[in-house]
Amino acid sequence: MNKLLIASVILFSLASCQKTYELAPQDDFSIELEKTSYKVGEPVKFIVNGKTENIVFWSGEAGRKYEFRKRTVVEGNAISLNFKTFAQFLTPVDQSVIKLYVSTNFSGIYDAANVRAANWEEITDKAVLSSGVDQTPSGNISLNSFAERNKNMALALVYKTTVIKPETQQNRWVIRSFDLKSTNQAGEETVLATMATAGWTAFNFSGPATNWSITSAQLLTVRNSTDLDDDWVVTKQFNPNSILPDVGEPIKNISQNLTDYTRVYTKAGVYKVSFVATNANLKESVTVVKELELTITQ
Repeated sequence: MNKLLIASVILFSLASCQKTYELAPQDDFSIELEKTSYKVGEPVKFIVNGKTENIVFWSGEAGRKYEFRKRTVVEGNAISLNFKTFAQFLTPVDQSVIKLYVSTNFSGIYDAANVRAANWEEITDKAVLSSGVDQTPSGNISLNSFAERNKNMALALVYKTTVIKPETQQNRWVIRSFDLKSTNQAGEETVLATMATAGWTAFNFSGPATNWSITSAQLLTVRNSTDLDDDWVVTKQFNPNSILPDVGEPIKNISQNLTDYTRVYTKAGVYKVSFVATNANLKESVTVVKELELTITQ
């Protein structure tokens, strides 16, 4: 009798566990629209049918495309650099002391020997430098010819003097901003670096008493009246064809009820919208993707 009772308890426990791990079906999950064409600024109401625990919404806008959720590299990106400079304390300005370089064969080892060993190609002539005016924009500097090599890229700013002068006859150079961007063929931008995120490393090859001053807001040269300077600041390396994977927006979890979801689009176009529904437990998960095409007009 006791054995029969124990067996019954075990069978009941197994059945309970099995039921616990059963996933709720999603056969009835669907998305409906009142219409398929809307105007810019008009609320788009998606009707959500069925029982599902979690839903992630992919609007089809730039950075929100389900098909690009695993994309990290896109060849053919346009790479552009913009920065602003200020030459202080003296006019006319000696612009010859500031150089801008790019390397696509730098080893990525940030020591003097490896910086020296790299091939640095000068592109100073592509930039507009300050003639004494603060916040002078460099202009849009295309780095596409370097990006086409599909290699990691590093940039360097160099302050190099050839004549020792009193401080009163020298400019102090300030780099006010630094913006490196990648634009793919769809016109979507990825910020590769800013002044704060460029990962600057300073190297002093001449004039040991002075070097670049680095902060998250600016780069600053230090004037030297006793030695010739050859001071470098080098960025971290960048993959010119890298891009951040697109991400969706969670709009429902297991604790929420959701019968509709509203979105407002700000640009005209045809959008591939995706709703990704997932039910999950400790053992497994089941995902259903529902997609539809949406037209937004002016």
